Amino acid sequence: MEKILFKYIDVPDQYEIDTYIKNGGYRALPKALKEYSPNDLIEMVKKSGLRGRGGAGFPAGLKWGFVPKDSPNPKFLLCNADEGEPGTFKDRWLIEKDPHQLIEGIIISSYAIGAHRAFIYIRGEFAFGAERLKNAISEAYQKGYLGRNILGSGFDLDLEVYRGGGAYICGEETSLMESIEGNRGNPRLKPPFPASVGLYKNPTVINNVETLSNVPHIVLNGALWYAKIGMPKSTGTKIFSLSGHVNRPGNYELPMGTPLRELIYDHGGGIKDERELKAVIPGGVSTPVLTSQLVNVKMDFESLFEAGSLLGSGAVIVMDETTCMVKVAYRLSRFYEHESCGKCVPCREGTRWIRMIMARIENGKGREEDIDLLLDICTNIAGKTVCPMGDAAVVPIMSTIQKFREEYEYHIKNKKCMVDLGTRFV
Repeated sequence: MEKILFKYIDVPDQYEIDTYIKNGGYRALPKALKEYSPNDLIEMVKKSGLRGRGGAGFPAGLKWGFVPKDSPNPKFLLCNADEGEPGTFKDRWLIEKDPHQLIEGIIISSYAIGAHRAFIYIRGEFAFGAERLKNAISEAYQKGYLGRNILGSGFDLDLEVYRGGGAYICGEETSLMESIEGNRGNPRLKPPFPASVGLYKNPTVINNVETLSNVPHIVLNGALWYAKIGMPKSTGTKIFSLSGHVNRPGNYELPMGTPLRELIYDHGGGIKDERELKAVIPGGVSTPVLTSQLVNVKMDFESLFEAGSLLGSGAVIVMDETTCMVKVAYRLSRFYEHESCGKCVPCREGTRWIRMIMARIENGKGREEDIDLLLDICTNIAGKTVCPMGDAAVVPIMSTIQKFREEYEYHIKNKKCMVDLGTRFV
């Protein structure tokens, strides 16, 4: 499989600046600083069609354009490296293997929005990745790619790593800013949006690791080159984190629009032990599950939306015929209850009730009315919380009931699992 953007990521010592430069690194930066104005770069990213790779898929150039150009306040760029979505491990891969690519993308993006200070907010558990980033940043300062008057351009930028506390909620952009400011990582009400009132109440852009790592390639090769890769409205490549019941789990960089079947069977080597495919979570656990009948769906924003799910972070979790979907939903209900920040009553109380009812069903004590009760609780959470976590928490419950209701009914009626008679979770 030929990599397109991240072709050198598995080269030994690619994390070192000399190796990165030898393989073509830091060529986009002088080009951006000397040949383009900040507005030119914003327009280039808009024309490329680059959309956020963190989950929401918002156009990156459009987000940059929201930053007020005439604001007298300092501007900030935040790199969201708080990769907490279960099943997602692409950003960790990029950070540990090719940190300078990310740093180059951050410098160019900061120049485009007029930011002179940037942060990489990294998940607290990523201790190795944080150290690798700090070493790479130090190398970049020594080479003159960071600091004062970068490459004689007159542009200044300071970059630092901020380690999070290991909270899933801090992957949400306003919670991330609260955490950097030294506060509890709770989400803020929007509006105002970060582009106008963000970090320390100043204009702020927040982009994902993979999103920013795309920027140097766009500058080097042009917006039209990038736009020709993938699909018309989902351009470029995507790193898919493939896991679950496949023979070759791992990260795969593929053009947007690659069929799910190709990802699972050609790149992932098919289902383990030659079992049958049952279901797939296509974009992290906050995206609705797909049944095996939709295995030919294209992996891009529009196609997955039409199929009733979302691309999300691109974390593809494959489940074979031995998987109990009730158990899957129960385990995810435990995760969301644990990770709820507690700010919103619907999320704080609702996730607890969902977990309790799911535990009852999973352990053979379910009641006939529990399925409709779960759906009612989910309805009272979705769309009624400050941040999207409430919506994410109900997705595993609602989508598994919709697609596999018979398994819930079997659990309740027969007080055992339809496909797995093994150990119960308590």
